Amino acid sequence: MPPVFAHGRLRLYLLKLLDEAPRHGYEVIRLLEERFQGLYAPSAGTVYPRLAKLEAEGLVTHATEGGRKVYSITEAGRAELADRGGELADLELEIRDSVTELAAEIRDDVRGAAGELRREMRAAASASATRVEDESWKAAKEELSRARQEWKEQARRARDESRRAREEAQQARRQAKEAQERAREEVQRIAGQLQEQFAKSGGVLGSLAGAWLGGSGPAPGAAPGAQTGSAAPPVADTDWAEDLAPTGDPARDLDRLLDRFRDEVRDAARDHGVTPVRLAEARAHLAAAAARLGATLRAG
Repeated sequence: MPPVFAHGRLRLYLLKLLDEAPRHGYEVIRLLEERFQGLYAPSAGTVYPRLAKLEAEGLVTHATEGGRKVYSITEAGRAELADRGGELADLELEIRDSVTELAAEIRDDVRGAAGELRREMRAAASASATRVEDESWKAAKEELSRARQEWKEQARRARDESRRAREEAQQARRQAKEAQERAREEVQRIAGQLQEQFAKSGGVLGSLAGAWLGGSGPAPGAAPGAQTGSAAPPVADTDWAEDLAPTGDPARDLDRLLDRFRDEVRDAARDHGVTPVRLAEARAHLAAAAARLGATLRAG
């Protein structure tokens, strides 16, 4: 940028400002900035030495007010200003041109700086977006890798659990099948024995029921005909539970007879009560009946 004031022109303009009114140095600087619309402001190192030189030449003088120098133009200064009136008019035109030129240059500088700033901002934004995108993609890939690994681990555990469940189920089926076979064999064996002995059992169950209902019977180990009470000896009832029609399965028929026996004994206990004496007699009858039944079923 060319200088605002050509050689000797600032000296002439300072005389013009002091001719308008006495001023201190700071006020002179402020007025120059205003005349240039804020586009140019001379420094104190530019203004104060020139004011001192003008004072040394006798063109200006100063007075101290409030600790500051207030400069005023002298008659000699006015005479020089009058002699250079044409030059001063040219200076006014130059100042206006300088203001216009400075404004244009500042606009160009601002426009260039703004363009450069926009380019830098776009470049920075692009670089930032690229970094963000790269970081996001990296984070997404890491997350996907973790998720895939977790899925594989869960799938492996699920396969192991499924295999263990199948093995346990197969083992349970084998055990159930073996237990079923053993139970079937045992039932068949017992059924065969019961079928062989069923005819021999005769009125055993009827005799036992009669002993319960009569409240007396032989005690275990007692002599034949011995009585534990005043009641008459029980008489076997060969028609006992004849309403239970045979099913063709001796084992099942025996279970039904035992169920009937239990029900009738419980009914008798509920209707007639159970005393310690009767409980002792019942225990003896049950022991005798169990012994006879066992002997009957084991006989072969």
